[in-house]
Formats: sequence, C-alpha cells, structure tokens
Amino acid sequence: MEENDKSKLVEVFSGSLWEAELIKGLLKDRGIDSNIKDGILAVGVLPEAMVDVAVVVNEADYEPAMDVIRERSRENSVD
Repeated sequence: MEENDKSKLVEVFSGSLWEAELIKGLLKDRGIDSNIKDGILAVGVLPEAMVDVAVVVNEADYEPAMDVIRERSRENSVD
C-alpha cells in the first residue's frame, strides 16, 4: 500500500495570493492538481500583502509542477 501512496503534499511555490492563483492555473492547464495552503487566512483575516501562501501538489507531481514553474520563471526573465 505504501509504495503506491502518492498522497503526500509538497510545496512547489510560496508567494502572494495572486501569484499562487496564477501558478495554480498554470498547473491546472497542464493537468496537475494543486491547492493553495493558507489562502483562507490571506483572504479572510489579514491584508493580502502581509501573508505568503503556498501552492502544494501531490509528491508524484512535484517534478512536472516544478518544470511548469521554472518555465514561467524563464519566460518572465526574458520580458
């Protein structure tokens, strides 16, 4: 059972809520499920600029997710 357990969540991005939402959308476009951790706190309690949130994916999707994030970084560095 444990050898096929892919339910462990790992962080692939940390930043502002709007950046996390953007990353989540990019991952979704590539078929990678993700969630935003601490997003409720950022929206409901503190001003958005004060709280970093994290994007998490299943451990099995870590490398493909990081490929998407690295690709985004390369595109932004060219602009």
